[in-house]
Amino acid sequence: QVQLVESGGGLVQPGGSLQLSCAASGSVFSGNTMGWYRQASGKEREFVAHVTNNGRTTYGDSVRGRVTISRDYVKNTVTLQMNSAKVEDKAGYYCKYRSDQNYWGQGTQVTVSS
Repeated sequence: QVQLVESGGGLVQPGGSLQLSCAASGSVFSGNTMGWYRQASGKEREFVAHVTNNGRTTYGDSVRGRVTISRDYVKNTVTLQMNSAKVEDKAGYYCKYRSDQNYWGQGTQVTVSS
């Protein structure tokens, strides 16, 4: 089992920045991918970004150019830095750990509003 604990989020103004972090613990092994998804009210869960065990990053179309994902392989954490936040970025953000199976965090809420 893998446990994921997210932190960060909250209220940010349009055009502002935010940082989300996720820490994995438990049966964490190499060869995994960690990343973020989000789900806005009434919408399906959407891919945001992920980073593989060898550092390859992939970004979703709606956030590409505004977010950067990074990992600390020693601490087993993944961080999402979002800049130029938009109102439509408002959503629950969920950390995902993928190895032999998928694990999800509980989610952290991000609200973009003035």
